[in-house]
Amino acid sequence: MFNMDDFCVFVVFGVNELPRKLISVDESLQCSIAVPPNVRQAVLFSHGRWREHTGVTVEMTDLEGGTITLGKLTPNHKCLLWDCWEGAIRRCVSTLTVKLEGGSLGTEELQYASYDELLNSEESTKSAVPLPLLETHGKRKRGQDAKETHSTDQENVCPNSLLSDRSTPRRTVRGASRRGHTRLLAQNDTPADTCTPEKQKTSGKQARTPTQTVSVGRPSSRWGQTLCPIDPQTAILIGGQGSRMQFCKDPMWKLCTEDMSWVAAETLAEGPTPEGRIGHTATFDPESKRIYVFGGSKNKKWFNDVHILDTQSWRWTMVEAQGKVPPLAYHSCSLFRGELFVFGGVFPRPHPEPDGCSDSLYIFNPVLAIWYQPIVNGDRPAPRSGHSACVLQGKIFMFGGWDTPVCFSDMHALDLGLMEFSAVRTSGTGPSPRSWHGCAVLSDSKFLVHGGYNGNNALTDSFIFDTDTSCWTTVVNTQLSAVPRAGHSIITMVKPNTEAPTKDEEEQMSEVLPQILLVFGGGDNEGSFFSDLITMMIDDLLD
Repeated sequence: MFNMDDFCVFVVFGVNELPRKLISVDESLQCSIAVPPNVRQAVLFSHGRWREHTGVTVEMTDLEGGTITLGKLTPNHKCLLWDCWEGAIRRCVSTLTVKLEGGSLGTEELQYASYDELLNSEESTKSAVPLPLLETHGKRKRGQDAKETHSTDQENVCPNSLLSDRSTPRRTVRGASRRGHTRLLAQNDTPADTCTPEKQKTSGKQARTPTQTVSVGRPSSRWGQTLCPIDPQTAILIGGQGSRMQFCKDPMWKLCTEDMSWVAAETLAEGPTPEGRIGHTATFDPESKRIYVFGGSKNKKWFNDVHILDTQSWRWTMVEAQGKVPPLAYHSCSLFRGELFVFGGVFPRPHPEPDGCSDSLYIFNPVLAIWYQPIVNGDRPAPRSGHSACVLQGKIFMFGGWDTPVCFSDMHALDLGLMEFSAVRTSGTGPSPRSWHGCAVLSDSKFLVHGGYNGNNALTDSFIFDTDTSCWTTVVNTQLSAVPRAGHSIITMVKPNTEAPTKDEEEQMSEVLPQILLVFGGGDNEGSFFSDLITMMIDDLLD
């Protein structure tokens, strides 16, 4: 007899089968089963009391030995759904492996069964139970559901609204009828590594299922995401949107720069995860070891929530902050002395006014969990969104951006000591007007601007600005100029050291280690979205 309190892990292949028990605390603590090529969907879920057990790791291995970590079941994420990516055909048998972690694991050996053995096993038939009603939110635990604002007025549509499947892909600028950004339009054909929406009947009604398309060892193609370094050799990818304006169902990844490998990380962290979005910011504080995710948009929603990911405990929390800050997307966020400085961005206006851009500065204090607006003097930048901002020499340098129908190429600096804006007069050949470009600090006095969108085309050019001389320099680099790119992420990391340094080398090492530049994702505004990772030495760019 099956005890409802016994902890077990079940798998369901397809929609016409009963659940099959894989592991339990009384029988097997780990198990591998063969998955035939015709299986395109699997649901894994736990049943019973978790007690002292901490998690269940789920992996898929092909005949060539390649292993994909599909995710992890935890007491907060008790269901995991895998489905084969659109357009891909699995032509060989794969192996699904589940392993119970925590508790008294003992020394039990790995059990292996073929799919036919599992299907025809008398024991597995006896242990099969009716499929329970799964939460439609599955493994993702939302912190707070925001209500969507519906409107038939085309002027009050967020720039990343979903396109109808019948839309003809084209490049267009909405002009003054909309204050915001022209969307990166997608192809009608969904690429193989992008996600498609699935629906599942639950409790007699249709509900969205948080399916996650598993790419082979890398994130799906996207733009509008954030890539945030958290230590010298690790970065966290959050959010993004891909083909057909679909929000990515694999929204969180961990990048290890030692071998440039990706690990799906959405189920690694506990707590209420942020709702899928683009145009948000993710800012890491090296003192508190926390990532602060603020704002962004999704369809016709803007967000003004603050989510914190503690990278030591790997737990999400949502801040109930005091003070007022409007919902914003495509803003900038800079960290200075433990506070977040948010400038600009798109914000929603009540019907029938078109959505507009902000020229306000808001500061978030994480210690007090409060938003406030400082008194700022000087030559304030015009309202804008999609601009870049970086902190150098006690100033926030802000470049470019967009406020329909104007695209900017000006530079402003905010002196963080005086709290005073000033227009920066530059020399040399600088970037043309653009927004959604990438920006990264290269040294104590230089930062890079690459790519972006000028209202008609995505761009390929790159420039370095020297804050000491206020001079622009054009960068000639074939890697950066290979394809037009906008809405991408650019970060700098410490170059991994594959060999242990000798004692003499340790003594000669300077405080500043060699740095590498990483460029991920983006789109070309012609229907293509990218999931590639470009790496290069910063010294090569500066030379």
